[in-house]
Amino acid sequence: MTNVIRLNTPFRQNSTAARQAALLALFAKHRRFGDDVFWLKENAEALNVLECTGARPDASALAIHGHFYEDIEKRMEFFPQYYRFLLSICLDIEDLGVPGGKGSKLVDWVAEQQLAGAEISDLQRAEARRLCLRRGIDPLRADIGLDDRLRRFARRSQTFSMPNKKAAYELTHIVFYLSEYGRKDPQIDDKIVESLNFAGTLAFLDLNVDLLSEICIALRFAGQNPSIIWENWLISQAKNFVLSDEENEPLQDDYHQYLMVNWFMAVVGYGGFGTNVPTGRVTFHQPRPSSLPLHELSECVYEMGDERSGDWQKMRRAVSTRLSEEAHTVLTAAEAANDRFDEFFAGFARVGLRGVSA
Repeated sequence: MTNVIRLNTPFRQNSTAARQAALLALFAKHRRFGDDVFWLKENAEALNVLECTGARPDASALAIHGHFYEDIEKRMEFFPQYYRFLLSICLDIEDLGVPGGKGSKLVDWVAEQQLAGAEISDLQRAEARRLCLRRGIDPLRADIGLDDRLRRFARRSQTFSMPNKKAAYELTHIVFYLSEYGRKDPQIDDKIVESLNFAGTLAFLDLNVDLLSEICIALRFAGQNPSIIWENWLISQAKNFVLSDEENEPLQDDYHQYLMVNWFMAVVGYGGFGTNVPTGRVTFHQPRPSSLPLHELSECVYEMGDERSGDWQKMRRAVSTRLSEEAHTVLTAAEAANDRFDEFFAGFARVGLRGVSA
């Protein structure tokens, strides 16, 4: 890998505005193209993180999205299946400082077309509602039970004591939407906090920077203090990303991990996005862990067969002796990070089907 930039190098882009401009230009012009759904996804995510962390890019930096903003009605009309991406980008561009009132008109059109009614999941409906409410329109006024259904899903903490990344990401986004990305109290109760802590324990055992960043952000949006062990680990990992301008690097890279850990850094007060961004096409790379603690733990517990128990105090020694040194170190830290690790492990062990007739 050639011509790389590390987070701990001296800044050439020595202002926040310069780094924000470089990041906006990178996603807008140098990785993908505007009619590609992955372009929509990447730019929606980058703009969303900048907007909800209070970024204030210069007008010249926002001009990179000028042509897209001018044509957004045409795109929305022809690609209504991507209306959440398009609406998110439009609203964030305006809220970051681009003058114009297209967001309100698009929200009205989305409501008139009943696009939110075509969504197949409550999470997608919640995102649609949250986006439209940014301009004062609720496209799902008749669905008075949506937030309750989201909270009911999030309260089932046993869901999050076993590996299920899709459910864990849905959990974090439920908190994001209910809290309006940290702008209001999401009314999260103790069971949902437990769900977040269980999901965080799995993410930490998996050494998953992306998911653990989202979980720590969600906990903070819920008025909670995430484990200092988790947060210190994320802070250490943020320094390890490499940005490469090598032309042949695939775009299936770690850009999302980079966005999430830097969002986390901004939320906890460490600024975030402190790195120089090379000009042109850039890919993001996170060093791969030398061990897979969650995989080792899952395999170990499964292979115990009838000896498997949900009682962590009985299982600790037997499990520890079967893990690699690296995995054992991570497991020890995971236990220290969660004062309800016993309850977490009871769900993780999955012994509930014993004795059920075939």
